Amino acid sequence: MSLADVVAALLFLGVLAYAVLGGADFGSGWWDLVAGDATRGGPLRTLVDRVIGPVWEANHVWLIYVLVYLWTGFPTAFAAVMDTLFVPFGLAGLGIVARGSAFAFRKFAPTVATARVFGVLFATSSVATPFLFGAIAGAIASGRVPADGGGDRWTSWTGPTSLVGGTLAVLTCAFLAATFLTAEATRRDDVELAARCRSWALGSGLVTGAVALVGIVPLGRDAPTLFDGLTGRALPLVIGSAIAGIASLVALALRRDTIARAAAVLAVVAVVAGWGVAQHPWLLTDSTTIEQAAGARATLWALVATFAVAGVFVIPSLAWLFWLTQRHGWAAAELRHRRE
Repeated sequence: MSLADVVAALLFLGVLAYAVLGGADFGSGWWDLVAGDATRGGPLRTLVDRVIGPVWEANHVWLIYVLVYLWTGFPTAFAAVMDTLFVPFGLAGLGIVARGSAFAFRKFAPTVATARVFGVLFATSSVATPFLFGAIAGAIASGRVPADGGGDRWTSWTGPTSLVGGTLAVLTCAFLAATFLTAEATRRDDVELAARCRSWALGSGLVTGAVALVGIVPLGRDAPTLFDGLTGRALPLVIGSAIAGIASLVALALRRDTIARAAAVLAVVAVVAGWGVAQHPWLLTDSTTIEQAAGARATLWALVATFAVAGVFVIPSLAWLFWLTQRHGWAAAELRHRRE
């Protein structure tokens, strides 16, 4: 493995982390949207606020990490991607800002009507943003980003592979979020809400699996390089993702919520990793390899060193944050606060 491959692998670790943590975060917005009116949807929205409130900003660390590593480690590819795909990237950025603002302002809305407006903005942004990221991934995977940029500003990210990628991104986020929310509702002894979230998780999991299966069909013509990789060297990961997804659904049906959550995470990691393996050695499919896009060796070594330093300080801090929010004492303190 070359130094450029090492840096590309480190970059892709950020993609995996954002797919799981950011995905569960974004997916909660979909269930917030369909939860019902203030009375029926109140418990779910309260759970969403309590669960993602402490971590929703931390999750975007991984998006920043990916963009910085792409920019500094593979500058020509970064320029080509941003030149061709600045429209979906710009819209996704607006979605992130709108989503975060609405999530924060909803808590302090003076009226129910105002809170409902902020809620709709939070939910719709939560759906649109992962769709755009999936469309961006589809554009890159289908070879619609030329090595020197200048690709079509609209058709580059609206082709069949992008539509499949965007749809799968939304569905995967919804499945992850429903699985996480089921486990959280169970941990907080809310039996009724846990049952509701479990039914959502089962339904969204089945739909996601069906769309993933059908979505392979257009890849053969629209993204042949990706298709060959997914049905070749990445096939074990694709099969592993399917097995993990089925295991998650079975665990949900058996009310083994912690196991279901772990299996859902494994399913997402495996399928996203399968995309990376299938596309290798291309950074921009059919136009630029990882080696061709790599920056100066000194820069690549600096990125490896930065990752090592960040691993010492950032990762333990994030792990501690997630551990704190998963403790029973955290949930008990929140319950006492609500009662007071």
